[in-house]
Amino acid sequence: MLSAESLAKIDFEVAKYPADQKRSAVMGALRIAQQEKGWLATETIEFVADYLGLPPVQAYEVATFYNMYDLRPVGKYKLTMCTNLPCALQGSVNAAEYLQRKLGIKFGETTPDGKFTLMEGECMGACGDAPVMLVNNHKMCSKMSPDAIDKKLAELE
Repeated sequence: MLSAESLAKIDFEVAKYPADQKRSAVMGALRIAQQEKGWLATETIEFVADYLGLPPVQAYEVATFYNMYDLRPVGKYKLTMCTNLPCALQGSVNAAEYLQRKLGIKFGETTPDGKFTLMEGECMGACGDAPVMLVNNHKMCSKMSPDAIDKKLAELE
C-alpha cells in the first residue's frame, strides 16, 4: 500500500517512541502516507492503523480531527487561508475573497486543472504576520495582500 521509502520513514517515526507506544507515531505516519498518496483514502488510513497495530478507528479519529489531513483528493497546491478573528481584522477576509476571484473557486474547491485547492483555516499562530496562508500544510506565507498573493501564485505556477 505504501512504498518501501515511506515505510522506512514511518519506522523512523515509530523509533522515536517506546516499543509499546507505536500509536504515538500515528500523526507522523498519516502525514507520510498523505505525502506519498496525495490524500488519505479509507484504505490508506486503515493500512497505517494496521501497520502501527492500532484499531482503524483510532487512526480515523486523528485523520478527521486535524485539518492538515485531506480525506479527499486536493490540488497540487493546497492553500489554507486563516480567517480567524485576528487575521480577519488584518484583512484576511479581503485577501480570501481576492484569492477566490483570482483562482475562480470557493473554499473547499479545486481549480479545474487540479493545481490549487483553497481551504479556510483556523488560527495558525502567526497573528502578528496576518493575514497568513499555509501552502501544503508546510509553508507559512505572511502579510498576504493582493500583491503578495499574486507573487505567491506566480511562484507556484
